[in-house]
Amino acid sequence: MPADKPSFFVIDDDSILRTLIRGILTDAGLEHAGSASTGEEGIQGCQDKVPDLVLLDINLPGSDGIDVLATLRQLRKPPKVIMVSAEATLPRVKAATALGVDGFIVKPFSAGKLIEAVENALRY
Repeated sequence: MPADKPSFFVIDDDSILRTLIRGILTDAGLEHAGSASTGEEGIQGCQDKVPDLVLLDINLPGSDGIDVLATLRQLRKPPKVIMVSAEATLPRVKAATALGVDGFIVKPFSAGKLIEAVENALRY
């Protein structure tokens, strides 16, 4: 991990998963910038907090995760984005890849897999 304690933001409609990701990544030395349960709240939170990394679910109420990813890419300082989803279908992965996603984690995942994906995304 970079030495300057990168920040992360979690956008997922599952509150238990948001809490789990927050715990794993803060224990790994990252700073929790915030969380949101909808794409709209997540976009606003990322505009306000300017995190280094976003963990983004694909299936969200309201805005789809792919649409949120496209919007995050338009921010003045776009964060690294890791998609976190149980829906790892080829069309979804291709859509996320076309928008320059920095990683993809399939639910359920282990803490080790999450940390590895975060380290890889923040490395580049």
